[in-house]
Amino acid sequence: MPRGGERKRRLDTVIYLFRSFISIVLSTVMFAMLLRSLISILFFEEENKFTNFIYYVTEPFIIPVRAIMHKFNILQGSPIDFSFMITVVILAIVGTFI
Repeated sequence: MPRGGERKRRLDTVIYLFRSFISIVLSTVMFAMLLRSLISILFFEEENKFTNFIYYVTEPFIIPVRAIMHKFNILQGSPIDFSFMITVVILAIVGTFI
């Protein structure tokens, strides 16, 4: 049976691994969001496997923000996708606290 000190070290290791995993996931998503913004600026609506993959990876993070904005009728009809920008800000804030 592990002692108190050893148990604490194991818990610290698990917490460290969890935080590292979340940090890697957030960094990967932020990079994909950057790629998505570059694709939308440079290659307007060009469809290929890479573009579809980037949209497939980033869309689950944007949909909840878009749904909230739609529910409260915030910035509807704007030519700029504010839900994308708000999602990036939220991910940056979460990444700061991890």
